Amino acid sequence: MHLSRLSTLFFSILLFTAGLITSPVAFSGASTLASIKQSGELVLGTSANMPPMTSKNKDGKVVGFDIDMARLMASGMGVDLKIKTMPFSKLLPALAKGEVDVVLSNMTMNPERNMSVAFVGPYMTSGKCVITKEEGIAKAEAAENLNSPDIRLAALKGSTSAEFIKVLLPKVTLTLVDDHEGAIRLINDDKTGGLLTDYPICLAMLQRYPDAGFVSLFSLLSYEPIGIALPGNDPLYINWTENFMKRIEGVGALDELGTRWFGKAVVSTTGQ
Repeated sequence: MHLSRLSTLFFSILLFTAGLITSPVAFSGASTLASIKQSGELVLGTSANMPPMTSKNKDGKVVGFDIDMARLMASGMGVDLKIKTMPFSKLLPALAKGEVDVVLSNMTMNPERNMSVAFVGPYMTSGKCVITKEEGIAKAEAAENLNSPDIRLAALKGSTSAEFIKVLLPKVTLTLVDDHEGAIRLINDDKTGGLLTDYPICLAMLQRYPDAGFVSLFSLLSYEPIGIALPGNDPLYINWTENFMKRIEGVGALDELGTRWFGKAVVSTTGQ
């Protein structure tokens, strides 16, 4: 990341935190915010297997767009960030049980999930795409063109991509994987024809494996609003996070994070 970009992001963070750091008087009653302030840490739940949104680097540190977002949240609260990693399908149950305070993990805001948790956002909009080496898959013009038993696709367990295949592509041979790297290995070993996932993940995979012969099929009739998952029973916490989102977008921090993690401004809250 260029020094000028780092300086701009730092300046944005200063503008952001100057307006959001709270005093002890602001948090009262049984609010989640009061508990976070008292403990001195914001506990983040994330899967750490969706680069560049959330993943582990070679040193085992959890990094990514979502992690930087969570750090901004923690900074705005005046507390430290504590990261808990777990399988994607376990994230919302952990939030419901109070084991984590917030979930940021490239999570689509959909009606089913919203029945049990609150969402703030979207901080990014995306769509489904396929990473593949097979020409027939890459040339599909619409989702229904892929609906064949001859098509083999992988998707992350518990993801909207898996549900997308089950509902809209029921004839496809589906393989569920624990992480996207596992799907890449399956493609390379010709055990599946492609990986169905979200646009940011496809973009990152193409950048990460430029010589692997991967191609990508984008925009498969899907709208994926990515949001922050919160407990559904705390209006103050939800309101704080809504204002947090407005502020980081207003000072340009979302654009800065997009440039840092994607190399260009792909972050959008208004759709693609």
